[in-house]
Amino acid sequence: MSKIHIEDIIIANQTLKDVVTHTPLQKNQVLSERYDANVYLKREDLQVVRSFKIRGAYHLMHSLPKERMKNGVVCASAGNHAQGVAYSCKALQVNGKIFMPTTTPRQKVEQVKLFGKEFVEVVLTGDTFDDAYAEANEYGENNEMAFIHPFNNEKIIAGQGTVGMEIMNDIEESIDYLFCSIGGGGLISGIGTYIKSISPNTKIIGTEPAGAPGMKESLARNKVVELEKIDKFVDGAAVKRVGDIPYEVCQSVIDDISLVPEGKICTTILELYNENALVAEPAGAMPISALDFYKDEIKGKTVVCVVSGGNNDIGRMEEMREKSLRYEGLQHYFIIDFPQRAGALREFLHEVLGPDDDITRFEYAKKNNKTNGPALVGIELSNNKDYQPLIDRMQKKGFQYNEINKEESLFNFLI
Repeated sequence: MSKIHIEDIIIANQTLKDVVTHTPLQKNQVLSERYDANVYLKREDLQVVRSFKIRGAYHLMHSLPKERMKNGVVCASAGNHAQGVAYSCKALQVNGKIFMPTTTPRQKVEQVKLFGKEFVEVVLTGDTFDDAYAEANEYGENNEMAFIHPFNNEKIIAGQGTVGMEIMNDIEESIDYLFCSIGGGGLISGIGTYIKSISPNTKIIGTEPAGAPGMKESLARNKVVELEKIDKFVDGAAVKRVGDIPYEVCQSVIDDISLVPEGKICTTILELYNENALVAEPAGAMPISALDFYKDEIKGKTVVCVVSGGNNDIGRMEEMREKSLRYEGLQHYFIIDFPQRAGALREFLHEVLGPDDDITRFEYAKKNNKTNGPALVGIELSNNKDYQPLIDRMQKKGFQYNEINKEESLFNFLI
């Protein structure tokens, strides 16, 4: 039996109603037309700390006896939970020590300090959430501080479940599909519990980064598994081990899990910004990315996507554009051997490069004693169908090349 019940979420809603923003549920015209469906976005990016995490953090901290918090609270977070805890520390006048991975975007670290003011201290440690979590746990035990877990706690899950309550209160039609991100599993557990209690036919689709499929692996193996290695790009959902309580809840509330490549998520982030002026972080954009993989099933249906957060560092946008172009098959990198003779480069530009192809990078390493010289060449295509003709022309003209997009370690070293 699930440890979380609809009554827990209703009680959490009473605690939170004057603290959190009741975020809008908006029908999105662009996505609705694209998928021939009624697509709604639950805008938790407009929450007071720009993510849903304040709901669970405040609900748990508010429920703790003052005696339990006399030495303060401690938490570990990749960013959003830290902001929720920091905000709650200031609101409840409690001291907090917040452990975050060193890989956390600076914007999130600054926001934590902004929300917590003099009540919080930030400690940057380790490469992943799990590293920060281990250190926070140890510090909390040694100093008798209350540990505010980001997802593996009933009060946290009930708080996150208020997102589902707001969705059901605000929508007038039945929901056929709800798409929601999974990191540790707290959000989807709470939302799934509430929505399945009211609307059992709604399909709850979890979305996870392809590089961190913790819940999918755990459900497939019928036990919580710890992933050996994860990709940290989707920082809000890059967790090696999902929570035991969320895992238990998800067994009964999730209908399917979609694994989303990071390049696809980057494309979605850029589209949301360009088409809707909506700033979503990778974990917040992930449910919208997954719509492409369900386009046949959702046609003509009512769909809700939870935009879980909007804490995106503007400094990452160039990296996201690059990842998007590579995923869409529009950006390619080659090491090309140019014959060291007059006119070789001109021949490449005029007879190999297509009319709509663009050189985005060119580094030539000329060796005086060799007949050929290698160059690192980045080419951006306007259409991914132009890729094969480009390769054909390169081969026909006798240019020796090595495509480094397809060689991960070489790509990471050079690009």
